Amino acid sequence: MIVLVVILHVLVCFIMIGVILLQAGKGAEVGAAFGGSSQTIFGSRGAATFLSKMTIAAATLFMLTSLGLSILSNQRSVASSIVDTLPPAATVPESAATSTSPAAPAAPSASGSPTPAQTPAQSP
Repeated sequence: MIVLVVILHVLVCFIMIGVILLQAGKGAEVGAAFGGSSQTIFGSRGAATFLSKMTIAAATLFMLTSLGLSILSNQRSVASSIVDTLPPAATVPESAATSTSPAAPAAPSASGSPTPAQTPAQSP
């Protein structure tokens, strides 16, 4: 069902793009794009009415298919995030969680150069 709605949605997208690109801007005629500036292709007032109605119909279908896709995708029983698919983490033993012993100091660097804490202070 979702595949059919997606196909319809893509077709409506292309139809809407085509209808919008066929419309003329303010002050220009559709016929001027095809070489005839004094003649109109769809009639004197027919182009605006026909293309306007086609734009409204395509936009309505686009909104309905968008709404349908959002409803259909919400009904799918798929985990919404990766957190939902991970197994529960192992619990930490109680003795390790309450231990108050300090952390071990870091090992000296292998290069032999002194770390900033080991450098002697320089007097001015």
